[in-house]
Amino acid sequence: MAFKSKIKWVALFVLTLSLGSLTVHLSLTKFSSMSLVQYSAKEALSHDFPYIGSPVGRNKRLWGAVRSLESLQPYANPRNLYPVPGKTSNGFIYAKIFGGFEKIRSSICDLVTISRLLNATLVIPEIQESTRSKGISYKFKSFSYLYDEEQFIASLKNDVNIIKSLPEHFKSARRRSEFPTFKPKSSASPNYYVKEILPSLKKAKVVGLIIMDGGCLQPILPPILSEFQRLRCRVAFHTLQFRPEIQILGLRMVERLRAWGQPFLAYHPGLVRDTLAYHGCAELFQDVHTELIQYRREQMIKQGIVNDELSVESHIRRENGSCPLMPEEVGLLLRAMGYPSNTIIYVAGSQTFGGQRLLIPLRAMFANVVDRTSLCSKTELSDLVGPETPLPPDVFKMPNPKSEEQLKEEWNRAGPRPRPLPPPPDRPVYQHEKEGWYAWITENDKEPNPSPMDLRMQAHRLLWDALDYIVSVEADAFFPGFHSDGSRWPDFSGLVIGQRLYERASSRTYRPDRKKITELFNIIRDDMYHPKRNWILSAREHLNRSLSEEGLIRQSLLSKPTSFLSHPIPECSCRISSVEITKPIKGKDGRILFGGEPECPKWMQSARAEKARTDETEPAEDENDEPEQLEPDVISSLTSLIDHDEEWDPND
Repeated sequence: MAFKSKIKWVALFVLTLSLGSLTVHLSLTKFSSMSLVQYSAKEALSHDFPYIGSPVGRNKRLWGAVRSLESLQPYANPRNLYPVPGKTSNGFIYAKIFGGFEKIRSSICDLVTISRLLNATLVIPEIQESTRSKGISYKFKSFSYLYDEEQFIASLKNDVNIIKSLPEHFKSARRRSEFPTFKPKSSASPNYYVKEILPSLKKAKVVGLIIMDGGCLQPILPPILSEFQRLRCRVAFHTLQFRPEIQILGLRMVERLRAWGQPFLAYHPGLVRDTLAYHGCAELFQDVHTELIQYRREQMIKQGIVNDELSVESHIRRENGSCPLMPEEVGLLLRAMGYPSNTIIYVAGSQTFGGQRLLIPLRAMFANVVDRTSLCSKTELSDLVGPETPLPPDVFKMPNPKSEEQLKEEWNRAGPRPRPLPPPPDRPVYQHEKEGWYAWITENDKEPNPSPMDLRMQAHRLLWDALDYIVSVEADAFFPGFHSDGSRWPDFSGLVIGQRLYERASSRTYRPDRKKITELFNIIRDDMYHPKRNWILSAREHLNRSLSEEGLIRQSLLSKPTSFLSHPIPECSCRISSVEITKPIKGKDGRILFGGEPECPKWMQSARAEKARTDETEPAEDENDEPEQLEPDVISSLTSLIDHDEEWDPND
């Protein structure tokens, strides 16, 4: 009895202490004030780099130019007899271009080349991504939504005759569909246009082209048409200038990145739904994202774009190098190269399939990961879009509840007894399920047509891609998660790599072999965050080789047969005379892959010599070559983020 009474007193004492502790905590919570601090990329940069505008010595191994490519210079001027187009032409060519930023840019270059080939007058092409969107800004129409029309016409006056619209007496006939229309493929040869389209052009005086494959002319032209290849380069790298508002904001973003006195690296994930569906990379994702990729792949099979089975082994495709590198893998490669954790990384791309959750590992390894939303205010982005007509709100409507009479009638029609139990009550519908792809993928088997808001967002992505393109071309280093590898259409990273190669061949542009990278990761797949030094050296050696001639030759073999703009050498470049003479390297088909560039004109060589003298006066760079080890705090923070079991928003 005495023992039981002691237990009661102990229990009462513990209960009293618990109540007292709870009272103290509640009082502290009431009288203390704590506000959540919103993360700001600019504040994080100011914490890591407090001295704004004070440049520091660069690590030459991480940011220095590639010495073996410094002699390559851009030179796309005509070199043979190249007459100015006359006032008379064989007719007019108008075109409708379907697709995103990459397809538009490649298609315009091909259109100008074809117009020169057929001696035709080109009507400013119509960009359907902006034409289909209703109620966008009245200031910009079709082509001018993205590019500068006046610059486009003026800079090509010695190459092609260009007009803004068809003459009045042809417009009504076009509305009545009286002119022949063609849908050329991206691999169409010059003979196709000379034999098939030119007779119709001369007869009808107007011909329409519908371009959907990201181009309308084969990438590699015969040597006799080398001037047409250089015309492509002049259009892509000189003529196609974004409208002034885009250029100003893009250069302002570059200035803000450089204001911290640090070099920055641009990274494009390449995680696009069409790319993932084309190569069969659905199993690299989970749940609904896998279904979305498979649905798109099924559409491509029906359209004849993909000649393969619907279900394929995605892990085998990844080992073949067909799938994009995941942001986590890119982060580990950059750390293996020795980039410190405070490196400024700009993430390009108007959208990343899979959401921001895929970038969590990269942000855990590198604190200063920014994008356009970090560098630009909402006002700057809205001013770039311009005044738009407001769209009616897309209000989600729940199905009408059934009346008691309807329920009784269904029960009577349900068939003989015994019957199954009635279905459980409907679960609540959350906000993220009312919008976008999640609303239909869980309910319907067929993807609905794009809503007015979807079409408007597709037009906006052209502007976001243009900003990212400017920043990526100007970056001190560029790393693609996926770039041209022989697939049928151009990609964003391939165009960036091509322009960086044309403007500054010696800039640090990584061209990783994804098959080799996958082999390296398979070695440490079970322990990716504690690689041995031998693995780090192997990864570093491969990435360094991708910067030099070996990477250029591999890219020429894979990407040039499908996208000339991703590898515009040797046709659009020249070489500064030096002691070292690079021997031409030819492929199996006899095509020169590297080293066949002519000598640059004397005026270019003198300008190059002046620049070399200026570079000699710059401060010496840090040449410390010690690899930076993975930091334990980064590993622990990343592990905690991955192991977090809280439900994520599918639209994050």
